[in-house]
Amino acid sequence: IERASTDEDKGEEEMTKSIFTRREILRAGAATASLAASASLLPETSEAATSRGLTVGVATTQFRTYSNARLAKELAVEGVDTVQLFLTQTDSNHWKYNGRNDVSDLDATRCKKIADTYRSAGISIHSIGVYTNLTHPDPTERKANLAYFEAMMKVGAAMGVRKFVTEAGHFHDANQPAPRVEHHFQEPVWKAMLETGRELATLAERHDATILFEPFFRHFFASAKRTRMYIEEIDSTRLRVLLDPANLLELNDLDEMFDQLGPYIDCLHAKDRKLHVDRGVPAGQGDLDYARFVQLAVERTPQAPLIIEYVGPADYKQALAHLRDTIKG
Repeated sequence: IERASTDEDKGEEEMTKSIFTRREILRAGAATASLAASASLLPETSEAATSRGLTVGVATTQFRTYSNARLAKELAVEGVDTVQLFLTQTDSNHWKYNGRNDVSDLDATRCKKIADTYRSAGISIHSIGVYTNLTHPDPTERKANLAYFEAMMKVGAAMGVRKFVTEAGHFHDANQPAPRVEHHFQEPVWKAMLETGRELATLAERHDATILFEPFFRHFFASAKRTRMYIEEIDSTRLRVLLDPANLLELNDLDEMFDQLGPYIDCLHAKDRKLHVDRGVPAGQGDLDYARFVQLAVERTPQAPLIIEYVGPADYKQALAHLRDTIKG
């Protein structure tokens, strides 16, 4: 995997030959972890973990008519042992995409009850979806969204969950003409987002949390390379990546995605997309090469769960079957 080299003092070449940079250590550690996981990580007893060492889970986003108890019971019957939790269920309806919501009534007791609902059914909560707007041009709005993110970290801590997922968010003022350069590609936005990312890393350090950034070709993290460059410029172990190949299919090949982001991937989304189409679809209904996707996951990121997304009560079983069948080969 090729990466941009760090700046070293050329006059101390002999000394630096024996010294790893922090990024090199991270990459070496990730590679070692992947190798160890490939060789020794045994699957769980449920159907969701396969003989190839991959764990399959479900995002709760579109199960909006289910309570957490009903969803946990049904997923357990289907052999699912991992979820990515979005606060969209009838008894925890607090999620708002690209914005923020009031989570003040989610006290420690309620949070523990929600988490215990899944765990008592044999289901672990890998991460919590936040997806607030980190690129809003108004500093006051960004500050409020960071405060919301910190509130979600507290919710997660009460649930025993330490990983949190977000895109960078998007912004367009409908009352203004479209800008010559899209908002998320403007130079000041990159600089502001670096500052926001550093603040987020500080919050994550404070709460012993890890943030997973999800790229999407129409937003700030528009490509695998751009996402990697951002992560490496901030250079914090608290900032990682959730790779959804369907989100980058328009711009990157699968191998390129894993080449660029492999050492930073902690989770994978398993949905699909037709080329040249904006909207994603469930796994198996688009143009993503699922056989190659699964093979790369086995080889590069076996520790990262594959989370079925863009599915609800009507279609999750079909997507689950497609992914499981692909993994089995």
